[in-house]
Amino acid sequence: MIVRSVSSKPLDFKRTGISRYHQLATLFRRRIEAGQWQVGAQIPTVDELAGECGVARATIRQALDLLEDEQLIERYRARGTFVRRRPAENLWCEVGTDWSGLLRPNYDATIEILHDEPDVALHAFEEQIGKLAPAYRHVRRRHWRHGQPFLLADLHIDERLRNRITQRDLESKTALRLISEVEDVEILDARQTLTIGTADIETSQALGISLDSPVAFVHRQALDQDGMLVLDAKGIYRGDVVKFDVKLR
Repeated sequence: MIVRSVSSKPLDFKRTGISRYHQLATLFRRRIEAGQWQVGAQIPTVDELAGECGVARATIRQALDLLEDEQLIERYRARGTFVRRRPAENLWCEVGTDWSGLLRPNYDATIEILHDEPDVALHAFEEQIGKLAPAYRHVRRRHWRHGQPFLLADLHIDERLRNRITQRDLESKTALRLISEVEDVEILDARQTLTIGTADIETSQALGISLDSPVAFVHRQALDQDGMLVLDAKGIYRGDVVKFDVKLR
């Protein structure tokens, strides 16, 4: 079976530092991941892909060279090009969206403390819930796994709780777990908001990704038994390694 494209409009390539053949390789890789180009199926010819994408045949060949190097396709003289396998799953950072998932430790991750100082000024937080504490401690952390940074997080913790959190805990526990395990603190309410965006210059440098790469912004807030906002945490996850596990029932 030969897989044909349903698109008739040439692609509008973004003006970025990424070459056209790299952008095309990403597109073709996504077609294999999505099953549009199924394993064992023959993909369109170079001429057909060049016509569909509005580029030179040489650009298509360069894109297919990348997929061949990844062993995703096989080329046969006089027969055509066939899908060999799907890309390996690379979403190894699983983030829970329920209470138990957010408290679950990640034993093979390490946390680097980049900043740990009192907040210079008291201010209202975005989409704030509860009452403001008298002062907050600003902690910036970078989370690593497999030798790669995958999360940049800014925590604002009720300053009265900071001395009750050990350095070891700060370097090993999730933000909500940090607060929930402080003695005499009972979490009355906790909320999480997720949005999708792209990396700015600071984020791209901190997480080792290219500018405008996809990222997930997560905002978490927690109130104690007195309705005090004891934690306001904002995290930025790399979009190429993270998946969010949503429990529906």
